Amino acid sequence: MQLPNDFDLGTPFTRDDLKRAGVSVAVLRRREFRQLFRGIWAHEDAVCQTNRIRAALMLHPESAVACRFSAARLHGLPVPEHAFEHILVFDEADRRPHPLIKSHVTQRQRRVTTVQGLRVTDPVETFIDLAGSLGLIDMVVLGDALVKRFRMAPSALVAACERSTAYYAGAALVAALLVRAGVDSPMESRIRLLIVLAGLPEPKVNVILRFEDGAWRFRLDLCYPEVKLVVEYDGRHHESRRDEDLARRAELTEEGYEFVVVTADGYFTTPELTIERVREALVRRGWPAVPDVDDAWRQHVLV
Repeated sequence: MQLPNDFDLGTPFTRDDLKRAGVSVAVLRRREFRQLFRGIWAHEDAVCQTNRIRAALMLHPESAVACRFSAARLHGLPVPEHAFEHILVFDEADRRPHPLIKSHVTQRQRRVTTVQGLRVTDPVETFIDLAGSLGLIDMVVLGDALVKRFRMAPSALVAACERSTAYYAGAALVAALLVRAGVDSPMESRIRLLIVLAGLPEPKVNVILRFEDGAWRFRLDLCYPEVKLVVEYDGRHHESRRDEDLARRAELTEEGYEFVVVTADGYFTTPELTIERVREALVRRGWPAVPDVDDAWRQHVLV
């Protein structure tokens, strides 16, 4: 049986949707259809992150809202991979138990927006909610991305956490105080936090070097401009980008800059060596009174 031309295969649907369209549910036996949740189906070409969240919401009343990890993904914000969809409801009776859905209940008024036609907690509410699930570094990664994506001042995020009466607002505030504007990538956030949590001076973010006429020249991700020290993440870019990076580093090295280049292994596998490299470079460059390394970073970085 062929589906009617006006049947939307771009979004999830139910058996009742098929019946209303005059289509036998036997069509679901075809290999191109996938069951996203109990009673919710999608064409294989429509199986995606957004439609998975859409399907989870379809199991709940219209007042339900995507929240936490699901909300972050809808907002395009970086969060660790998570197997469950998170749905917020406002009455205990509206919860829909499912092995792959976490239903949360609240009586508090929440700020809700719409993304791709789906009700979702707004970015700041999402940030505060996730403080109950994420560690400090992942929260700062999230906050750095949030203020950049939504053109929000870090101070505004701090103020929102201070005003909030949510259960996790205190933990969110701790992270918000470490959020900085202009951060371009999660790894940039992670390396900065590694340095800060180790008790070393915080590098400036997104330092712009200009020509004498004021024209833009280079952007440095993490920098101690006072001593011309740059901490830079090497993400193993395409060869053309790598050549540009090497040329830029060579040019600035001739002008007295020093680079500490950090790879993914330098963060995830040998963070203690990365910290020591940064500390030694600060001492070598003449930064005044460089402190000893604080082992507090080990509470936040999994090695």
